[in-house]
Amino acid sequence: MQVLRIDGGRPVCGEVQVPGSKNAALAILSTVVLGQEPIVLHNVPDVTDVQIKIRLLRQLGAQVESREGSLFIDCSHLDSHVADAETVRPIRTGFYVLGPMLARVGKADIPVPGGCKIGARPVDYHLKGLAALGAKIELQNGRYQATAPRLEGCEIYLDQPSAGATQHLMSTAVLAHGITTIHNAAMEPEVVALADFLVRLGARIEGTGTSTITVTGVERLGGCEFRVPEDRLQAGTYLLAGAVTGGDVTVSGVLPEPQTALVNKLRETGLTVEEGVDRIRVVGDCRPTGISIKTMPYPGFPTDMQQPLSALLALASGSSSIEETLYESRIGHVQELNRMGADMRVSGRLTLINGVERLTGATVEATDLRAGAALVLAGLAAQGQTIIKNVHFIDRGYERFEQTLMSLGAVVERIGEHESERMGLGQRFN
Repeated sequence: MQVLRIDGGRPVCGEVQVPGSKNAALAILSTVVLGQEPIVLHNVPDVTDVQIKIRLLRQLGAQVESREGSLFIDCSHLDSHVADAETVRPIRTGFYVLGPMLARVGKADIPVPGGCKIGARPVDYHLKGLAALGAKIELQNGRYQATAPRLEGCEIYLDQPSAGATQHLMSTAVLAHGITTIHNAAMEPEVVALADFLVRLGARIEGTGTSTITVTGVERLGGCEFRVPEDRLQAGTYLLAGAVTGGDVTVSGVLPEPQTALVNKLRETGLTVEEGVDRIRVVGDCRPTGISIKTMPYPGFPTDMQQPLSALLALASGSSSIEETLYESRIGHVQELNRMGADMRVSGRLTLINGVERLTGATVEATDLRAGAALVLAGLAAQGQTIIKNVHFIDRGYERFEQTLMSLGAVVERIGEHESERMGLGQRFN
């Protein structure tokens, strides 16, 4: 078991460039099976979820070579439609290859999806949409077994603007006969990035970035070269690192628009935020004031940022509240932050926070990816030493996290399995 050890209480300052978006990369990697010519992806983040997705593609017969942040992929000769359960179970997006495989080879056998345990994430919208397109899907022994000799364009209405369902159904419809219209579609930047990639392959897609997406099916998709856009969630995390430590952090190479919700909330706390054409700067020049947050689908406040933001609000003046409308179990960080001296409690979907003057280092456990990020931020601000367990959650979405933080002046160290056992850190959590 690896852990992170943080000596906190130091402002972090400097400039960083974030790697490619994990969520965009995973969505794109779910659809490369549609292309019948070589594909080159640049700026692919080296995180464990992406590594798992590459293993899945190789199981299906894809040739994948990784070189210096780029992937060279050839899916021209897929020889399997069956995904291994042990490979796919750790990540949710393994399920998203089901529709593209149906569109490409007419059948797919995919395990029930896994991923972080942040609440119920049913795939009903996915299944209903795939059925409307003509797929026949059965759930047997924990696996979705699907066939679709011919997919037909149709009208699809999503009860909620799910980014995953929008991406899955949009990418399936590109090889369907006729026109597919997805109503109440998600508008996340990652949806737009996926559509841009598919269009490069030869797909015909209109309306991405709006609530109505229209896909006109084509006979065949080819190959392309594509750059994965920068990760807006990693960018937000580093901006929060500057804010929570009283530091000064600039994230460069990012578009400000996807950060609008976070930036405006940071300004609401009283902190200084500056925006340029491709950069954002946050200065922790005062104690923040408590605010209220409500997570919503894009362009609302992102659910992935509410846990990291709670580390800042734990130190704010006055009271704050965070209403999580998407994932009811995204609260694993609350108990752990309280171990560090925070004053937080959960009431239904609300997290109520009374700001405290200081946090103190403690031994805490990450329960999911963004909870882990929240604990790292709290550890950076806390007085004394913080030990964070379950680092594997953090590695799912942050590339070279501790190295980047150290470049900003943080004192962060990854401790290996043997040393953590010697320190007695393997006893409580496994």
